[in-house]
Amino acid sequence: MATLDVDAVRAFTLVADFQSFTRAAEAMDTTQAAISMKLKRLEDRLGHKLIERTPRLVRLSARGAAFLDAAREFVAAHERALAGLSGTTRRLALGISDHVAGPDLPILLTRLHAYDPALLIEVQIESSRALLDAFERGKLDAAILRREDDRRNGEVLALEPLGWFASPGFVHREGGPLRLASLSASCGIRSVATRRLDAAGIAWTEVFIGGGTAAVTAAVSAGLAVGAFAHRVAPLGVVEVGAVLGLPVLPSSEIVLHSSLSDTKTREALRTVAAAYREHRSAMQ
Repeated sequence: MATLDVDAVRAFTLVADFQSFTRAAEAMDTTQAAISMKLKRLEDRLGHKLIERTPRLVRLSARGAAFLDAAREFVAAHERALAGLSGTTRRLALGISDHVAGPDLPILLTRLHAYDPALLIEVQIESSRALLDAFERGKLDAAILRREDDRRNGEVLALEPLGWFASPGFVHREGGPLRLASLSASCGIRSVATRRLDAAGIAWTEVFIGGGTAAVTAAVSAGLAVGAFAHRVAPLGVVEVGAVLGLPVLPSSEIVLHSSLSDTKTREALRTVAAAYREHRSAMQ
């Protein structure tokens, strides 16, 4: 009777999720060669090809697709068994910037839960500055946020291009100041945007200040004002208006991961979030 190695099965589920040996290796903090070896041993043990791999494509075989749900449950049962033996609940307090979360948030949380169902996840959505303060005070175990200053610490996950967006029906009054919708004065993107406008000699006025990204996106979608957003999280239905209105080019911003985790299992779970974020960004580009 065949017995399965949990790390090999976990490698298989990660390759299936990411459709990438590179991202699976990142998540398990190992090499592509090690992932390939684990998968080969698993396929030999089961007697079936699970993953079909070409230079351009990684996908499940028919046998792999049939095995995937059982593989996930096998890994989850293993984690539940270990959690039951330890008698303790592992907890991850994770901060995600409201400029970062966007459409990626359900995907990140799905990957995190699938990797470690026994992990208690506490998610806090705030501005990057507020999350960095909370992380430095020890209130968060990890934070994914937009770099707000010149500090070089943190793992860079991606570069996010920024742009000026407005409703297709937005009308800029000739000779009047540019109407802006933004977050509070502490928002880093607001600071970048207004500094660029000032440097270009473009008059501006804030007509809407929101307490969260959802409020600002609603104001921009409603045609009240122009907003500065990362392209990935710009509201549905809006258009980029920087060139049309002669607005200055906005710089890209760095998305970074800060972590103070010492627990190996929780660090591994967090790596799946980082790998999932990179993979989803690559797919959208």
